[in-house]
Amino acid sequence: MKKQLLSAFAAAAFLGALALPAAAQNVAIVNGKPVPQSRVDALTQQVEASGQKITPEIAAQIKTEVIAREVFMQEAQKRGLDATPEFKNQMELARQTILIRDLFADFQKKNPVTDAEVKAAYDKFVAANSGQEYHAHHILVKTEAQANAIIAQLKKGAKFEDLAKKSSIDTASGAKGGDLGWANADSYVKPFSDAMIKLKKGQFTETPIQTQYGYHIIRLDDVRAAKLPTMDEVKPQIVQQLEQQKLAKFEEDLRSKAKIE
Repeated sequence: MKKQLLSAFAAAAFLGALALPAAAQNVAIVNGKPVPQSRVDALTQQVEASGQKITPEIAAQIKTEVIAREVFMQEAQKRGLDATPEFKNQMELARQTILIRDLFADFQKKNPVTDAEVKAAYDKFVAANSGQEYHAHHILVKTEAQANAIIAQLKKGAKFEDLAKKSSIDTASGAKGGDLGWANADSYVKPFSDAMIKLKKGQFTETPIQTQYGYHIIRLDDVRAAKLPTMDEVKPQIVQQLEQQKLAKFEEDLRSKAKIE
């Protein structure tokens, strides 16, 4: 358990040496130097943020860890390790990381994704994905001759699924008898979709359809109106995507405005 807790502390390793605000209450006095409660509080917040529940046992381990850090830090300072160029460089990197993280958090707090923005993004998604969905099977082979041979077998009554499992080089769908599931026509390359939407239910292409992947025999099983998730169902994903887009634009704006020589 202690090893797991210490691993959670690892992400905050650079912070252990940072000067923290003085607190009214100290958790210990190490070699005459007070260890403020604020260090325990800060480390507790980091552990909680990692998803760890703070039990009495964990709280005790955090306190022990903070005191141990003070012991180790004093020894490092005694040896002059805090004056080395390597230490100063690492501290500067840690300072930058913290400031940049706080900058981005501050931007997102002041520029939240609005309900109107979510609705606009959802409407755009609906417009791009509405219409009809097609349920199709296909068999993919390398040559036109192979495709024609399979079409001949289908015309004689061979089962499409059996031939797909035996011959299709699209192993993912082939293992399922060539089943491609439900998809919008735009999900496929144009020669494939153009041929598929011309078929009637239950009909298969009687000439091979060539794409960059090879030669296809396509069977159309069914057609339905596109079933899209509701806005509430996809709102978390939309919000996350819009937050990322806003943050990316903020970063790009800062870069473009900066005078770099």
